[in-house]
Amino acid sequence: MVRILLILFFILSSFRVIRCARDDGDDGRGFVTSLDPKSLSLKEEKLSHFRLYWHDIMSGSNATSISVVRPSNVSATGFGIINVIDDPLTLGPKLSSKLVGRAQGFYTLSSQEEFGLLMSMNFAFTEGKYNGSTITVLGRNPISHKVREMPVIGGSGLFRFARGYVQARTHTFNMKTGDAIVEYNCYVLHY
Repeated sequence: MVRILLILFFILSSFRVIRCARDDGDDGRGFVTSLDPKSLSLKEEKLSHFRLYWHDIMSGSNATSISVVRPSNVSATGFGIINVIDDPLTLGPKLSSKLVGRAQGFYTLSSQEEFGLLMSMNFAFTEGKYNGSTITVLGRNPISHKVREMPVIGGSGLFRFARGYVQARTHTFNMKTGDAIVEYNCYVLHY
């Protein structure tokens, strides 16, 4: 009798294990599935060009770029300095021109041999059709070069699945205050 109860127990237990194995979410497709872009309501891909002016303001009481890390070693290139930014993006080079968004993120002086930055920032748009959408820029910015190119690695909102590049050109740089105005030409593929 004990033997029959043990056999019955093992049989019933195995059904529970089998049932649990089927309930673990494994439907045999693996963890990656191909999707039709239309299933995400994606329309035809297009290329957009934006020309914006980035205002990095380090001076005054309303600075938009704040140094949060200063290295203990002295470097001619500022190696190791990290700034957090919430910089205005405008249509023209004057700060008083129309505000269309903010560049939010950080940059770090990451070269020991030249003035080179690692830029990590979102262009968060606040105006018109793109209000609430972002594009993400991540890349090397050797600021002594006339034109610097950095990749657009993604985005949100109307820039979901974005990719492309930006070209940065210094419009003005104040050696005394560290304030800079940089023209950004953004070329973005998106849906």
